[in-house]
Parts: sequence; C-alpha cells; structure tokens
Amino acid sequence: MSKEKELIIDAKNIYKRYYIGQPNELEILHGISLKVYKGEFVAIVGASGSGKSTLMNIIGALDKPTEGEYMLDGVDIMKAKDKELSAIRNQKIGFVFQTYNLISRTSALKNVELPMLYNGVPSKERIERAKKLMAMVDMDERMHHTPDELSGGQKQRVAIARAMANDPAILLCDEPTGALDSHTGRVVMDIFHKLNEEQGKTIVFITHSPELAEECQRILTLSDGMFIGEREGKVNAPA
Repeated sequence: MSKEKELIIDAKNIYKRYYIGQPNELEILHGISLKVYKGEFVAIVGASGSGKSTLMNIIGALDKPTEGEYMLDGVDIMKAKDKELSAIRNQKIGFVFQTYNLISRTSALKNVELPMLYNGVPSKERIERAKKLMAMVDMDERMHHTPDELSGGQKQRVAIARAMANDPAILLCDEPTGALDSHTGRVVMDIFHKLNEEQGKTIVFITHSPELAEECQRILTLSDGMFIGEREGKVNAPA
C-alpha cells in the first residue's frame, strides 16, 4: 500500500474493556491497530465472539475505546464530544447492518430520506436524491412500499441507499448479507463493488464468510480480539 494514499481510518493500540476495576473486568479488544486508505474495500473476517461487533462500534464512532488512538477522516475520535460524534455518524459514515434497521411504518423512500432530514437537507432536494439512490439500487419501482412489503434482499438494497444518503466518506457494513440467500447476497455484493469502483467509496466489510472476504482488496482476520493475519484479496487495490 502506497504511503501517498490518504488515510481515512487510523487506529492505534485500541483496547476495549468492560466492568473496569471490577473482579469481572473483561477485555474484548487487545491492542488492535488498523489503517484504511481512501477508496479501499477492506474485509474484517472472524468467527462469532472474535470482537468484530465491538470493533465495528469503535470504527463507526458508536463507542469509544478504553485506551488507544483513533483518527477518523482527520477527526480525533477520542477527543470528540457527543454532538460532534453524532454529526460524524450522520455525515461521514453510512451504516449497513444485517438487520436492515428500517422504520417499518413508513415507505422505503422516506427511510432513505431520513438521514438527510437529520442533516437539514431541504425537502425537495431530499426527495430528488432519495429517488436517485433508489434507482441506483434498482428499487425505484418499490419506493412507495413499506419494509413489511419487501423481501430481505429488497430491504437491504433500501438500507444501502439510505447509507448513501449523505454521501458518506465510509460505508461500514456489518454482516450485510448474513440474513440473505446466496443469490440475493450476490446482488447486494455487486452493489458494494459498484459503489467502490464507480464512486470510489471506502468500504469496511465485516463478515464471517471467507468467500465474501476474498472479494475485497485486503482481508484482516480477527480472533479473540486481535488481528492474527492480513492478506490481499482477489480485488485489485485502487490506483
């Protein structure tokens, strides 16, 4: 990886502990360091209990490390206040979860609009962008359906469109194909590849699937709260 490339995630010696100072103190992450460069498609792979979710929460500024340093797109997360962290999560990071996290009683289009509403984007602009994003994931014909009327794969495509609403610097994907069959999962992965290749989106893809991890540029293996290996995947790194 070239030194000239711009770092977007720079985490050093990250520890995460719970019940600090108590007899049952638990250390989940044991001094993890991670660098991700703009435009990369990186997989973090590991079994259940390896610390993937804890690490994802820290990368996504949903939680702070107990110890360590973390710079996210030039912002020192350890020093950021709650209001600043909230803005970072809304503007810099697009989250895609296994469980979709859509609001069930409102339309797919309104779900995609929501992050823009929180970001103060005017109504007309919100609707236009949400429609474009729905078309991007081939869901424009289902935009007025509620999530209850959509299949799992359709819900995930809506969730990806919503993650892109504020044109984030990073897409953070936590087992995004975990609840989908192989065909539908393939459709979703193709969307991620398109976003990475055509829009240059930085993607951190957390998965337990070695097959999906192989499609990424770099594969980091997490085990018992530590990285135990790093190798290149089958996708070429960005030029």
